[in-house]
Amino acid sequence: MSDLKMPEHIAIIMDGNGRWATERGLKRTAGHEEGAKTVREITSYCSSIGIKYLTLYAFSTENWERPKIEVEFLMKLLERYLKNELEIYLKNDIRFKAIGDLTRFSKSLQKIITITEERTFHCKGLTQVLALNYGSKNEIIRAIKKLNEKNLEITEENLESCLDTAGMGDVDILIRTSGEVRLSNYLLWQNAYAEMFFTQTYWPDFSKAELDDIISDFSKRERRFGAI
Repeated sequence: MSDLKMPEHIAIIMDGNGRWATERGLKRTAGHEEGAKTVREITSYCSSIGIKYLTLYAFSTENWERPKIEVEFLMKLLERYLKNELEIYLKNDIRFKAIGDLTRFSKSLQKIITITEERTFHCKGLTQVLALNYGSKNEIIRAIKKLNEKNLEITEENLESCLDTAGMGDVDILIRTSGEVRLSNYLLWQNAYAEMFFTQTYWPDFSKAELDDIISDFSKRERRFGAI
């Protein structure tokens, strides 16, 4: 990978956990369990090849509309995931960051998120960003409110400084798994000039090899950002 033009920021819409499980005669929750393993694998791999930011769409503002039992499972899975991953983050010099409106989560989950962010704040390698109770429209509205509170002029630079992703830079590669071809209210501002890749693969089956192919394709693209 060393001879390729590498992206700094990869964002992924991790789609297809439920369908992966259903096609195997399993409960949807089994797909989420398997998807969490893929998160670990892809995060570790991105860290090893020098990616700076990996932003993963873990739970959207719309996901609360799912069956209550599935939402409760996802909350418990997230809590367990963060507890188990802390040691891996520290071992691999990975910083953890959460974006989104976290106020709707339980106090215990909010505490674990805060602890994980604080314990990994010093890490200098990859930053793994989980978008939790995240919706891009909600983020932009919150950013505008921050602008008003700070009495800042409305400029692109000032607005970006108030986004959840402030300081991270825009997305270079946007990947969506499972065959769906839409953004689903994900990083609308940050994806303005992202190179987009839509794969038929369900998230639990997404592999390092497929990511390599995407990065290889990305490295061959000419990004003009509106210029000639």
